[in-house]
Amino acid sequence: MAIENPFIVGKYLAPEYFCDREEETAFLRKQVLNGRNVALISPRRLGKTGLIHHFFHQEDVQQQFYTFFIDIYATSSLTELVYLLGKAIFEQLKPRATAWRERFLQVVTSLRVGFKLDAMTGEPTFDIGLGDIHSPEVTLSEIFRYLEEADRPCIVAIDEFQQVANYVEKNTEALLRTHIQQCQQTMFIFSGSKRHMMTQMFNSPSKPFYQSALGMTLQPLSRAVYATFANRLFEENGRTLTEGVAEEVYDYTEGYTWFMQMLMNELFAITPQGSTCTPDRIAEARTNILQAQDGLYRELMVNLSIKQRQLLQAIAREGRVNGITSAAFIHRHHLPSASSVQSAARPLLENDILTQTDGTYRLYDFFLSQWLVEVY
Repeated sequence: MAIENPFIVGKYLAPEYFCDREEETAFLRKQVLNGRNVALISPRRLGKTGLIHHFFHQEDVQQQFYTFFIDIYATSSLTELVYLLGKAIFEQLKPRATAWRERFLQVVTSLRVGFKLDAMTGEPTFDIGLGDIHSPEVTLSEIFRYLEEADRPCIVAIDEFQQVANYVEKNTEALLRTHIQQCQQTMFIFSGSKRHMMTQMFNSPSKPFYQSALGMTLQPLSRAVYATFANRLFEENGRTLTEGVAEEVYDYTEGYTWFMQMLMNELFAITPQGSTCTPDRIAEARTNILQAQDGLYRELMVNLSIKQRQLLQAIAREGRVNGITSAAFIHRHHLPSASSVQSAARPLLENDILTQTDGTYRLYDFFLSQWLVEVY
């Protein structure tokens, strides 16, 4: 497949389009090969999903394991988790040997009614809705049995794992832990972006997953490493970067991979073949991104209260704020009372519009922050 723009955003394509993470990949390999589960904690958009896929694409991992990945960020029940896990496993089976696929239908009997045969190929298809899962506990047990009976070890990665703590079924953590601790040849990577929740789940003695996985925290890429990566991709594709451009992009996005890649993707797009990308193009690239996101950002604002919009704009103007309830901050931006600011901030934090680290608040989306200052 020909790739016109090598700065891939939001998905994993191939090792040559993935920046570094050699030590982190080696760490995951070491833990998995030694039969240890891993709890990977990282803010969203810092590259944890890409790291997992990169690890799964390593030649030795592909040869020795079956790998499965599910993202449960948007789920709210055990039924949805079971649905995603069953679908991920079946989709992985499609290109593989028929025997293992048939074994899936034999073992996961509670889902058999939902499988249909493709009229053209005669192959079974995953035509299952959430309503087809009548007893998620039973289906989950069957799926774990299937994984354990596979002809090679399995690795299951569950992204945004902290969501299970909010499921309507309050026993989900205990149920999953019971199954997982019985696994002999299935390893798990539990990744999550809510540091407080993930830490509590795996470090609190009162929680089912206490000390059940080795902790791993993802940090931003090295500034120099990313600059080398960006310059290489430009040069390999008939373009050059003026010295300092990649570093400025890194600084603007504070090393958050998704936002760096988005900005570099646009810089590459507006740099013609055979020419050089100069620093003045960064402003043009940011403007293009803001224009593309304008409709989405306006819709977001419409769905927020006036107090939430005021708070977001105030924080955007300052970039980072220590103590959003301080009298000085409230006075500078003509905000309501401290209690009103707190109530406005709570849902913004829960929905990842705001992020807070060690008492410092900023907008999660660097582009939204600039858009609020310039446009709203």
